[in-house]
Amino acid sequence: MTATIDVFPLGNADTSRLTLADGQRILFDFADMGRSDGSDIEFDLEKAIKDDLGSAPYKLPVVCITHVDDDHCHGFGDVFWLQHAKKYQDVDRIKIEELWVPAAAILEEGLTRDSRLVREEAKYRLLEGKGIRVFSSPKILEDWLATKGLTLASRKNCIVNAGQTIPGFSTDGSEKVEFFVHCPLSWVQDDDDEINRNEHSVVVQATFVEGSRKTRALLGSDVNSDTLTQIVKSTIRHGNEDRLEWDLLKLFHHCSYKALNVNDRGMDKTSPVAEVKWLVEDQGKDRSIIVSSSKKIPTKGSKEDDKQPPHRQASAYYRSVQNKRSGDFVVSMDKPKKPAKISITAFGVSLALSSPAVAGSGSTSKPVRSG
Repeated sequence: MTATIDVFPLGNADTSRLTLADGQRILFDFADMGRSDGSDIEFDLEKAIKDDLGSAPYKLPVVCITHVDDDHCHGFGDVFWLQHAKKYQDVDRIKIEELWVPAAAILEEGLTRDSRLVREEAKYRLLEGKGIRVFSSPKILEDWLATKGLTLASRKNCIVNAGQTIPGFSTDGSEKVEFFVHCPLSWVQDDDDEINRNEHSVVVQATFVEGSRKTRALLGSDVNSDTLTQIVKSTIRHGNEDRLEWDLLKLFHHCSYKALNVNDRGMDKTSPVAEVKWLVEDQGKDRSIIVSSSKKIPTKGSKEDDKQPPHRQASAYYRSVQNKRSGDFVVSMDKPKKPAKISITAFGVSLALSSPAVAGSGSTSKPVRSG
């Protein structure tokens, strides 16, 4: 079957579903924002996920919570079967075979509600030594394990670091995909004085194979330009430039200018720092797709044109880059009742006809790249 990626319309919140060639479903984040008080989001994420899975008992091979901001895990405790407490084990809940989290999700204190539940579930699974992948191994994780009478070596099978691929997935297997980890960077966490959710979040490149073709998707979370600069420098230093190539970019931090240049939004267009410019302009391919999981891009001078993303200045930069290479720039909330669906074909990436697309971008009805 054709692999697909669905980016759901949840406002400034993230949930993406990967459907692999063998039918496996992988969920990156879960933010059912229609459940939140005062929300104007109409999309029912729980229903969409369950309808796709079929009838109960529901099960997902992987759920990755890239970091524990509410807009990446809202509703987690209402929807999923959690192993750490029986009160979250109703028959109608979705079971998670393997939970992926950054180390920061286990180590951060003072969490509440769904963020806390992600932490407690991840802790339980790591202590059990199964059903969990923890991204990065900073010294504070080693110290925490020591308080439980454990070592990093004893939980090596549960931990994956930047610069490694995630076990259990291969382009040679029936799933026809591998995941290369870019973030979190353990050495950065060791240098930081405290947990920084956004900068210690999960960023991966997924490489799909269909026929003789490799198609690459860079799945960003909420990192800023400083962290992206570190990722780029580290990747180049290790000779892994191909690991930052992309046909699809799931945009960083809801089209925030801070992912391009944390210090300068710009008046009408953000100018990226050098490393991010290279990542966006040189590593993105002709007729590629950028998806912004965000609200609609504001117009200049409107009440939405404020400090919060999405930022029109960042959008102007991304759109100008995509126009030069006949690519697409897609905003998830431009069609608030349908996910943006991207197909991974033997010809490259293509947008489904029902997906939202920004006016003036490339065609949404044909394979986007064939060479």
